Amino acid sequence: MQENKQLLLNNDALKNKLKEIPLEPGIYLMLDKQEDILYIGKSKRLRVRVRSYFQEGKYHTPRINLMLQQVNNIEFIVTDTEVEALALEANLVKQYQPHFNVLLKDDKKYPYVCITWSEEYPRVFITRKRRLGNKRDRYYGPYVDTHKLRKTLSLIKRVFPLRQKTRPLFKDRPCLNYDIGLCPGVCQKLITSNRYHKIVAKVAMIFQGCTEELVQRLDTQMKLYATQLKFEQAAQTRDRIEALKELSIDQKVVLPNDTISQDVIALASDDSYTCVQLFQIRGGRLIGRLGFFVDNIPGTSGSILQRVLEEHYWQVEPIEIPNEILVQYELPKIDIFTNWLKSKKGKKVTITVPKKQQKIEIINLVQRNATYELEKTQRDMQQNLFSLQNLTQILNLEEIPYRIEGYDISHIQGSNAVASQVVFINGIPAQQSYRHYRIQNTAIKLGHSDDFACLAEVISRRFHSYRNLAIEDLLKLEDYPNLILIDGGKGQLSTVVKVLKDMKLFPLLKVISLAKKHEEIFLPGNTDSLITDSEQPGLKLLRKIRDEAHRFAINYHRQRRIKQSLSSQLDNISGLGLRRQKELLLFFHSVDYIREASIEDLKKVPGIGYSLAKEIYKYFHPY
Repeated sequence: MQENKQLLLNNDALKNKLKEIPLEPGIYLMLDKQEDILYIGKSKRLRVRVRSYFQEGKYHTPRINLMLQQVNNIEFIVTDTEVEALALEANLVKQYQPHFNVLLKDDKKYPYVCITWSEEYPRVFITRKRRLGNKRDRYYGPYVDTHKLRKTLSLIKRVFPLRQKTRPLFKDRPCLNYDIGLCPGVCQKLITSNRYHKIVAKVAMIFQGCTEELVQRLDTQMKLYATQLKFEQAAQTRDRIEALKELSIDQKVVLPNDTISQDVIALASDDSYTCVQLFQIRGGRLIGRLGFFVDNIPGTSGSILQRVLEEHYWQVEPIEIPNEILVQYELPKIDIFTNWLKSKKGKKVTITVPKKQQKIEIINLVQRNATYELEKTQRDMQQNLFSLQNLTQILNLEEIPYRIEGYDISHIQGSNAVASQVVFINGIPAQQSYRHYRIQNTAIKLGHSDDFACLAEVISRRFHSYRNLAIEDLLKLEDYPNLILIDGGKGQLSTVVKVLKDMKLFPLLKVISLAKKHEEIFLPGNTDSLITDSEQPGLKLLRKIRDEAHRFAINYHRQRRIKQSLSSQLDNISGLGLRRQKELLLFFHSVDYIREASIEDLKKVPGIGYSLAKEIYKYFHPY
């Protein structure tokens, strides 16, 4: 039985564990005390690779250091070759998505295109959140040029008949999009799922870099329609071909050979980060420009490029892998990587560092783009750092606050009271850490509001797990806030301080408030607000956090209010419980549609019989 203690703090357990690991190819899994997978890696010699993590004086990035502090156990799977280890690592990372396997930073800087293949009628949309809700869904990107991406998707939706809305506007008829040919009538299932999937498959070819192949297919289809005297369909197909050609007319890369299809990857680095750019060239045209950020470790440019390429090609379909990849630096394990690519694509993939002038110029072009993107990021980071430094001076803090949390309350005269928690890391919104709270205090209701009680509840719930922890353990927590910002004045601040004192977390947790009226900063124990200038970068940052907390709270409150208004009328119907209310709303989508429904329509809802359907109908039609 593995002792429930981090391996870093248990030398005997670590030595025994390392002895168990063989000197063979395979993959290793780092586990925490809950047996959750923290990290999955591969190696040609497993024991040597795992031991390197725990060597004294070994340099690790902050991300890896944080991971090692949580490792409680190490498991491994032996393979025959390192190529097999690479493939197995890819599959397991896809399956478990360990937190510390994310080399590419998910800072929502660049958008993706998502196609929900898991749905009966797939949606095509832009998102900055790459979260695999279903293994069949596909993400394409991330795309650097957001404007170009939106323009492309807008044109695609004009060229191909796709579902335009997530929910149908009408219960029994399609909307105007169907009448003008923008949608094939998905809401009323006027097109079969199989036929619609074929349309979406053509759209996917554009994001897979196969525009030329798609144009050839459409050209063949157009000629077939013409021979069959289907002139209207032939004209529609012709228009689609022209639109697709227009789509790529301004994406021409200066290449004399328009049959060239390749990916070109290069990077630019500073002391902290590396920006990687990957240009996708298909048929001599630039069809995609992808961007990635990684932690910078000096002297490992080739390793970074290889790791980015590995993670990128794990996520794509074989058809998206080109026959040639141009790289800025030699890859350290190029033979293993090319063999893995060959097994996935089904044919040989060439990876080269360009020697000829023409290809060197392409690499230089990609590298310049990476440099510009890195410089832009440096400017943004410098501005954030300047704001944080100024805030540190204003509040007289001992060190720059890494994690700042902002809280706000939202309600209308006590109804649907909610709270928000927003998180800024290094002055940048970390939306993945945002949290909503639904106020549970029964005294808070319509006609009786109490912001102080709401704040007391939220702070108590947020930091309940911090009780009884030693100071050194608190400081190691990943979600430990260096500063807490409350939207309000002295009264709200006093309430929060009292709660933290009762939990024995004050003054360990630093808390301030920002009043809206005069943008005043209040500190615990001070009667007067701080003297500040409204143009100070630190104060601007506080206002940004406060406004974000307010926005987040308002949006959640609005959702709660809308949901309540939808179901409030249904509460008055005798015999209609919460479960059947939910079934009704899932079936009809709104109370208005339920009101218009006949008894026969109502009976189609699961759990609704004739008697209950009649009661519902009578409620909405009393005369």
